[in-house]
Amino acid sequence: MKRGSRNITLTPAGKLLKARAEQIFSLTTSTTRELELYKKGNAGTLSIGTISSSSTIIPDASIEKFANRYPNIQFDIHEGNSYEVIEMLDKGIIDVGIVRTPFRKSRLAVRDAKVEPIVAVFPRGKVIGKNKDTISLKELEKEPLIIYRRFNALLHSVFETEQIIPNIRCRNDDARTTLNWTKAGLGIGIVPLSALSVYDRKTLQHKAVDTKELNTQMAVIWKSDRQYSALTLEFIEDFANSIESLK
Repeated sequence: MKRGSRNITLTPAGKLLKARAEQIFSLTTSTTRELELYKKGNAGTLSIGTISSSSTIIPDASIEKFANRYPNIQFDIHEGNSYEVIEMLDKGIIDVGIVRTPFRKSRLAVRDAKVEPIVAVFPRGKVIGKNKDTISLKELEKEPLIIYRRFNALLHSVFETEQIIPNIRCRNDDARTTLNWTKAGLGIGIVPLSALSVYDRKTLQHKAVDTKELNTQMAVIWKSDRQYSALTLEFIEDFANSIESLK
């Protein structure tokens, strides 16, 4: 540590030690959770990381059946964006995560859900685009857009291919934020189709963005190099089979 006149800062060695300590703590936490499941058999805690647009697939029938089959299991839900969910998985905070493409897949086991389009969401009464159900990038050119921060590079790349400079009004990390800002009339929300389960259909409408490069999908992920209890693996298998059946 370096002591200043008013504060203390970590040296590079101190920062490394802090990171290692956090990793050890996370590993201890996940190991304790797994041992609890091993010892108790049909009891314990399952930690799940979810993204804001996953409400269409979790909880689903497979989780309901699992919960009924093992009434003494507790579910510990952690919410964040895809990068945060992967980080929580890496640190051992969660056992399994639900994320959205694109994401890095190294050291992860992955089971994909169905491919879905990105949609443009806007207030009812607003007229935009000539087609009833779809809208082109060109038709979005001059519109103020409200987007996921993690889609920023992808959106700019797709717009650049069409030689269009997008008008980004707001970047954020949550589908609900995008929809709330859209509802307030601050721009056109750009979200995955499944995020629409949380929006107000009385005040908002949507059209699919007619560009396949923007298609996305959710996925169930877990660590490929981690030892899991039989109960955790049963949950993963049931849930992964369930979302794959929706394709």
